[in-house]
Amino acid sequence: MFRLQGSKVLAVDMTGDSVKAKNGSMVAYDGQMAFKKLTGGGEGLRGMVTRRLTGEQMTLMEVRGQGTCWFADRASEINLVNLQGDKLYVESSNLLATDGGLRTGTTFTGLRGASQGNGLFTTTIEGHGQAAIMSDGPAVVLRVSAQYPLTVAPGAYIAHQGNLRQSFQSGVTFRTLLGEGGGEAFQIRFEGDGLVYVQPSERNTIAGDV
Repeated sequence: MFRLQGSKVLAVDMTGDSVKAKNGSMVAYDGQMAFKKLTGGGEGLRGMVTRRLTGEQMTLMEVRGQGTCWFADRASEINLVNLQGDKLYVESSNLLATDGGLRTGTTFTGLRGASQGNGLFTTTIEGHGQAAIMSDGPAVVLRVSAQYPLTVAPGAYIAHQGNLRQSFQSGVTFRTLLGEGGGEAFQIRFEGDGLVYVQPSERNTIAGDV
């Protein structure tokens, strides 16, 4: 069972089950725990090969045991996502931990991934259980509907779930609209029905300023 202690520490209570977590993110534990590094991050050969080809780095460890284990990473804010058989798409740098029974993998994202410097693939999490994702500052969860599509700066994007379509846009920038001289050269547009998680601090991207 996942629970937050404050907003920057994840506590996981285990009774012989397992959890997958970012390698090196364990900060404390009680009881009996065993740790195993998982090669490649994604499930199976495809996950390992695509990450090596694209340069996306996500090294996970499996933690199994009896007791409570605490996880954190560079004082990042942590957000819990409940999955009910659906799929979560998340940038590998923003993934902290998942229930051991959830399936992790990769999916092609095209130019969006290239704009962020994270390769052309992003991480997928699927099944029934909980995932913990991280953000630089408190994350905001935004609803996308047929009537209200959403446009997001690529450096602020963390994750999304639901029946959403992505498109990659260039041209008018947020800061240009404000009369300033710089801004993101590209944005991501989401259409459909679902949720998008964004952070209030943008990571550096290949797209850069214009």
